[in-house]
Amino acid sequence: MAISPELLEILRCPKCKSKVEIKEDKSGLKCVNSECRLVYPIRDEIPVMLVDEAKVEE
Repeated sequence: MAISPELLEILRCPKCKSKVEIKEDKSGLKCVNSECRLVYPIRDEIPVMLVDEAKVEE
């Protein structure tokens, strides 16, 4: 089961409050803010929306 479009619509980056989108490889949720660029992992089909768990995408 993938992340529902309804959930994706309400999720925001905890750091900068920008929208997030699913990465192409479906491994995480990427912040759309070009200054933030954090990627939050998806584990067992659950997004882990913790800044400490996120990584900066290059």
